[in-house]
Amino acid sequence: MKRRELLALSGALAAATVAGCTGDGGSPPETDTTAPPTTDTPTETSTDTPTEEPPTGSPNVNDERLAALASGNAAFALELHNHLAAKTGSNQFLSPYSISVALAMTYAGARGDTREQMEETLHYTLGEEVHPAFSDLQAELDSRATTTDRFDDTEVDAFQLAVANALWGQEDYPFSEDYLALLEENYGAGLRRADFGGDPNGERERINEWVADQTEDRIEDLLPADAITPQTILVLTNAIYFMASWLHKFDPENTEEGTFTALDGTESTVPLMHHEFSRLNYASVPGAQAVELPYIGEEVSMVLILPDEGEFESFEQNLTADRLFGLFDVMSDARGTLALPKFEFETEVQLSTALSDLGMPVAFGPGADFSGMVEDGGGGLFVDEVFHKSFVSVDEDGTEAAAATAVVMEVSLPPSWGELRFDRPFLFCIRDKPTDAILFYGRVVDAGAAQGDE
Repeated sequence: MKRRELLALSGALAAATVAGCTGDGGSPPETDTTAPPTTDTPTETSTDTPTEEPPTGSPNVNDERLAALASGNAAFALELHNHLAAKTGSNQFLSPYSISVALAMTYAGARGDTREQMEETLHYTLGEEVHPAFSDLQAELDSRATTTDRFDDTEVDAFQLAVANALWGQEDYPFSEDYLALLEENYGAGLRRADFGGDPNGERERINEWVADQTEDRIEDLLPADAITPQTILVLTNAIYFMASWLHKFDPENTEEGTFTALDGTESTVPLMHHEFSRLNYASVPGAQAVELPYIGEEVSMVLILPDEGEFESFEQNLTADRLFGLFDVMSDARGTLALPKFEFETEVQLSTALSDLGMPVAFGPGADFSGMVEDGGGGLFVDEVFHKSFVSVDEDGTEAAAATAVVMEVSLPPSWGELRFDRPFLFCIRDKPTDAILFYGRVVDAGAAQGDE
């Protein structure tokens, strides 16, 4: 069975949002469905028979560091997906890879409780090793860009896969050289100086233009109006673009209108693509069926998961990383006919609330500790917001997908009280600060009588 790469997870999440797809998901091996002979005595039902559970598994990769990264990223992806899906109830498409990379670059500068909460929430089980692990994964993904043509053994482009990272830092801010070197080495993220204080909107447009350029203009206006303020110090960005053709394309002549039943029971007419497969990876597990559609090169694929009718929400919310990997493991060749709707949509989310709810609230307030980003180890930096935007299009030819993530960081300023007028009775004291010894203590209740001798 071929390696299911991490990008297949994004396909699984996209498929999971297309609730209630109609059509034959493929034919599992035939089983004996003959009913047992009837008798006059009712057969007792055993209450000790355990409920069948979906299979579980782990990433199928020999490199322990990459396996740990894939496992942690899948766990975070499903937790974030389920958290957001439970609140919106609409179509949803995320790039957990993009989000994890952008936050990993942020995590590199975190310390104390901030670091611990990020590790737990984002499932960074590797600690500092997460950075070279992401570098190794990027190298693996880069190697998928070409493949050998099965007919003439020539090297051909398998698909487009472009990933880019960048830092945008306030000019003259004392960023740690060690921090910048770590991000340059593992993420290829060079520092671009910005004038957030003098031209916040201009810098916002500059970052948005970079994102659009990296994603073939599929992700525009990642940072909305007012996302950048004069208090912004650092913006960490990741952009990913993917376009690939199916190994077995759908014939447009076989696409026909069909009925799609949405999660709320409403019906709509949509174009359903049809293809009869003589061999395709298929699995039937408790609660769902799944098929895997390979792209050219057969190293990257989309996994489509169809929960049993009426069980979508239950299956979705109970799908864990080990169950997802278990589903990958039990897939095997089968034949059948697939009916799949064409679809195209965008998702745009701000993740501060979701990430706080999932376990890392301290990163989003003045109490955050990102002192590892600052040359002198100073504090004051915190994450203001995490912006994520994604796009997916699936048709007879293949898939186009893009996503971008921006982590916007600000510096907390001392609180301002405006003007404080001591024009009424007040207390005062003189203390020794190192010991907090009160040397003098008094009050002024009549400043007019306390003017001394003229």
